[in-house]
Amino acid sequence: MEQRLHPYLGGIIRELGGVPIRVGGVAEHVHLLAQLPATLSLADVVRDIKANSSGWVHDTFPGRQEFAWQIGYGGFTVSKSVLTDLELYIAHQKEHHAKEPFEPEFLRYLQNNEVEYDERFVFD
Repeated sequence: MEQRLHPYLGGIIRELGGVPIRVGGVAEHVHLLAQLPATLSLADVVRDIKANSSGWVHDTFPGRQEFAWQIGYGGFTVSKSVLTDLELYIAHQKEHHAKEPFEPEFLRYLQNNEVEYDERFVFD
């Protein structure tokens, strides 16, 4: 499914006026590296991506009716100086998460960047 879903997610970003730079992930999460217009809020973009892609998955893959995005999301701005490294990180998600699970890595990222959070609500 991901070989079709990832390009579809990029298409939604383009429809919203953004530029998808890299889309990738593994079974339980996806990374979207994109340039978004300043006129769009991140919450609206994520809402549209989740709604449109969920409907598409259910229509395209009838056996995947259980597919659903989690309620939350993480969104971060990044410096142009790290784009190449971030693209490589996203491109190699399968290899990376074979060594380190997503959840502890994400929590460490939040802690290292001093992002306040309540762990009860990070993964739903």
